[in-house]
Amino acid sequence: MTDRVRAGLRTSCERGRWVPERALVRQWRELDDGAAPAHYSAGRDPPAREPDLRPLCILAFVVVFGVLAVPVAPAQEGAANARGKELYDKWCAECHGETGAGDGAAATHMLPRPRDFTRAVFQIRTTASGELATDDDLRRIIDEGMPGTAMPGWRGRLNAADRDAVIAYLKTFSTFFEGATPQPITLGRAPRGTAEGIAEGRAVFEKLECFKCHGELGRGDGQSAPTLTDDWDQPIHAADLSESWNFNGGSTVQQIYTRLRTGLDGTPMPSFSDAIDANVITDEQLWRVARYVRSLSPEEPPRPRDVIRAAVVARLPAGPEDSAWAMVEPAYVPLVGQIVVKPRWFGPAVTAVWVQALHDGQTLALRLTWHDRSSSPDPAWDEWLGRMRDAMSDGDAPVAAEQGPDRLHVQFPVRWSDDVERPYFLGGSARRPVSLWRWSSDGDMLQEGTSTGLGRFTPAAAGNATHSARYDRGEWALQVSRPLVPADSAAAIPFMPGRAIPIAFFAADGSNGEDDVRGAVSAWYAVYLDVPAPPRVYVAPVVAVLVSAGLGLLVVREAQKQAGRLNRREG
Repeated sequence: MTDRVRAGLRTSCERGRWVPERALVRQWRELDDGAAPAHYSAGRDPPAREPDLRPLCILAFVVVFGVLAVPVAPAQEGAANARGKELYDKWCAECHGETGAGDGAAATHMLPRPRDFTRAVFQIRTTASGELATDDDLRRIIDEGMPGTAMPGWRGRLNAADRDAVIAYLKTFSTFFEGATPQPITLGRAPRGTAEGIAEGRAVFEKLECFKCHGELGRGDGQSAPTLTDDWDQPIHAADLSESWNFNGGSTVQQIYTRLRTGLDGTPMPSFSDAIDANVITDEQLWRVARYVRSLSPEEPPRPRDVIRAAVVARLPAGPEDSAWAMVEPAYVPLVGQIVVKPRWFGPAVTAVWVQALHDGQTLALRLTWHDRSSSPDPAWDEWLGRMRDAMSDGDAPVAAEQGPDRLHVQFPVRWSDDVERPYFLGGSARRPVSLWRWSSDGDMLQEGTSTGLGRFTPAAAGNATHSARYDRGEWALQVSRPLVPADSAAAIPFMPGRAIPIAFFAADGSNGEDDVRGAVSAWYAVYLDVPAPPRVYVAPVVAVLVSAGLGLLVVREAQKQAGRLNRREG
């Protein structure tokens, strides 16, 4: 570790304050130039209509990223960076703090914490481990943001000159930038990608014991995962290598290779340049590891679809591991932290659920899969929960002291409605409740009932949905099946082929301190059941074939008769 890093690690950061809700509403208006959500005024109940994702994302942006202008006077300031200071105060200080120490008002609600510029320790760099980031490195992060964290990209909001001014200003927070200009490392050329090369990359991945943190299948569920902390003793997840769209430093093979060469300073992720220098592996083999890591994710990042199709089949799969599901394209449903209803949650562990659907004209079957680093409760994750409790208990209520179960909720409207209004997306409301399937890993139990809001569930006297669940190396798979016509039509919606059925999801990781309110939520989507083809669709072609064949035989026979008559005449 360099003297610069040692000195930086001695710097302490202060805890921040929370932004009052009135300020949040004011900031919401500044961003959206509209009225604040109804449930943020006068303490009224949530609105009956679910807001679209745009206000939710704007609200998340305000709460997490902060936009209150905070006039500050840093120790070093000149006329040259006056514009950078103005922009930093308006857009950055609420997270990164007035003095750049990463201790802004919203900081304690974020994991990972905002960058502490006074220490000048940067994860995403093209320089060697322990070195400063270049201006180009800083510009790339400001332009593109850091996926999987609260840091957004600013290219669309600030022009190039303003972004450069911010870079110049944030460098004034650390005297380390007064030294020599940092230089990027030299990168070689990537070897050609082949199946054999990917296999070699996997072997080197295992040789370097990357699986200890990232897991056998790269889902971030390795043996060491529950114990990981950053240099500030905050809990930090090992990256899920099968979701490259969430990689902080980019998802191309070259970007992954660069992270392997430079490491992620301030985190447990080391640089493997020393392994090359010590001849433990070759540079080409590290490239192979990068290509193998990239192969764990889809070629293209998934895109949400508003409608999830349920095709008609003759036989439904027997469970979530049935090979029949391999023929059904999964739909990607992103989840975000539940930050509306108290206690709010800014550190969700589950980021998406994948949905597959089939029906046989009598029953609908859904297969739901999601990545979860633990099957909760798991004693190996007690240490992690303790760190989460320390890190995230400055909010609305303390995090649970003991692990709860993992949860997945699937909600539908209780009854059909021809208008576009849907129940409140966070578990419904008293005026418009939702029908809820509530699965828990505690005893592998599925409950059916109605909900009038998060944490307000009334179980049904009897349900008619069945389920099967399994956990395997960082992934849950759950199949839920229910007849299209429910036993109690007053408490559950019938699934009608040919109509789009609204559906939404909630997921919680018990090892992460999550429960029936703290967790991750989706917007409303829809499941569309294909209409079974009527019998005439299958009978008509058969009849047509038989008629055609019969007519063909008559024609042939008549032709044969005529040919016979001609032969007799000529004879």
